[in-house]
Amino acid sequence: MCGIVGYIGNKSAAPFLLDGLTKLEYRGYDSAGIAVFDAHDVFIEKSVGRLDALKEKLKGVTLDGVIGIGHTRWATHGRPSDQNAHPHTDCNGEFVVVHNGIIENFMPLKEALIAKGHHFTSETDTEVVAHLIEEFYEGDFAAAVRAVLKKIEGSYSLVFMSEKHPDTLICAKQDNPLVVGLGDGENFIASDIPAIISRTRRTYILNDGEIAIVKKDSVEITDREGKPVDKKIFHVSWNAEAAEKGGYEHFMLKEINEQPKAVRDTMSKRVAKDGSRITLDELNWSKEFLDGIDKVYIVACGTAYHAGLVGKFYIEKLARILVEVDLASEFRYRDPIVDEKTLVIVISQSGETSDTLAALKEAKRRGARTLAVTNVVGSSIAREADQVVHTWAGPEIAVASTKAYTTQLILMFMLALYMAQLRSTVSDERARELIGLLKKIPAQISETLSDVEPIKTFARRYGFNEDVFYIGRSLDYDVALEGALKLKEISYIHAEAYASGELKHGTLALIVEGVPVIALATQKSVYEKTISNIKEVKARDAVVIGIAADGDEEIGKFVDHVMFVPDTDELLIPLLAVVPLQLLAYYAAITRGCDVDKPRNLAKSVTVE
Repeated sequence: MCGIVGYIGNKSAAPFLLDGLTKLEYRGYDSAGIAVFDAHDVFIEKSVGRLDALKEKLKGVTLDGVIGIGHTRWATHGRPSDQNAHPHTDCNGEFVVVHNGIIENFMPLKEALIAKGHHFTSETDTEVVAHLIEEFYEGDFAAAVRAVLKKIEGSYSLVFMSEKHPDTLICAKQDNPLVVGLGDGENFIASDIPAIISRTRRTYILNDGEIAIVKKDSVEITDREGKPVDKKIFHVSWNAEAAEKGGYEHFMLKEINEQPKAVRDTMSKRVAKDGSRITLDELNWSKEFLDGIDKVYIVACGTAYHAGLVGKFYIEKLARILVEVDLASEFRYRDPIVDEKTLVIVISQSGETSDTLAALKEAKRRGARTLAVTNVVGSSIAREADQVVHTWAGPEIAVASTKAYTTQLILMFMLALYMAQLRSTVSDERARELIGLLKKIPAQISETLSDVEPIKTFARRYGFNEDVFYIGRSLDYDVALEGALKLKEISYIHAEAYASGELKHGTLALIVEGVPVIALATQKSVYEKTISNIKEVKARDAVVIGIAADGDEEIGKFVDHVMFVPDTDELLIPLLAVVPLQLLAYYAAITRGCDVDKPRNLAKSVTVE
């Protein structure tokens, strides 16, 4: 997620802008910039890279302006570069804007503006907003902003500045956070509280659809129609460290709770408005292209590998193409059978995973067509692959991956359905059904996150066990692997996942009295088989915690505890079933006093072999 700051008052704006952006560095970014109204002109400086690069450019520059905005960018549309960094302006440099989020309909808007004579200088979706306000402005700054908001679609937090109105900043919010800090003769704007916590603890936290007109001695909140909104002041009681985490104790917990938004953003603009099709415009594949593919490899490491296992199921089930999943660290050492009729999909949150990058290069060397699934625009893997589709999870700070995994799952599902529709291997009716259920997933994840008290209780009760086993069949087994990984990497409990049908082939020897077994039973097609496997471990006096879909009245007869998730199609339920497993791992680590965000011996991005 990008960082936004704004200042208006009696003091020089630039020091606060740079300090505020520094406080937001934890959010991750690839470029930065500021705009200050100085004397009679707007001064803009921006730079790709770290904030230090921007500060170096500003050395020796005296900025006395008392109004300004700043931004750290996490690239979505357009590679990281000076030109694509924010702030962005209109043709004449009279209007300036910074933006977090995604403008879904930016391309038709951009084409219409170019036809009217507007000149664009960046690849971003954001720049269209600056040109739109130039187009709509007729002397009333706030009215022009409201007109812009009626035209754009997507998610955003936006801050506008104009040399025509040097006493006003205007900001607006939809699905992305935005805070107005209240000072004495000065006011502040930020995408997150850490940027302003050293200046004020009196804030307005904007809701979706609200606009704030900010002057140095007043803040007016309205809705999109311009009607006043009665807003209560929120007094921040967190310390600076807690503020970075949005009030959560750890980044991991914050990122678990960000999953509904991350999934929604990743789906954004990739579902036809009428709900009939998946539209992956980044690929523009054809039936002929897919008919030329004999085999798909999915190559990844760690959590991304587990996402690949689910992706294999999706592609084979929906698109009916043979898929093999391989660990990136093993792929290039076994002389893989890859040629020009092979599609190799590599998955990496960071886009810098060394083994995955090496596997990608090896696949290309052998003539394969390659596709990257990554969260970072401009990363090495994104640049190396023939094509790339991005997850829009935003920066993930905790070492243990959570929202990156769920966004990888959602993208692999959409990719599989996209391929299936091209190959006509799913009916139109079935596609509409799945897309309708897909659109409900963010709200269902929110529902899953709404009551964590039972999970806390389980974690306290079983958190000091030294062994925990996970079992499941079909997609439940793939999710179980991820659940076990989460538990072992942050709580240091020995956790293993097994395919339930394999219990009698050796694994039952490990089941003894009192050992916790997490049994996933969400796959209706193999439900009775799973119940039989649960009975097997119960017969050995294991303590069984079931994961099941709402409405399952049977499982409670066979397990000691149940955690329910909202019911949906069994293809999509992995997106829900993994959430209680993430939370269970988190609270088990808390119970044991572990460093959740920085587990021992592990790094966020593995950039060495």
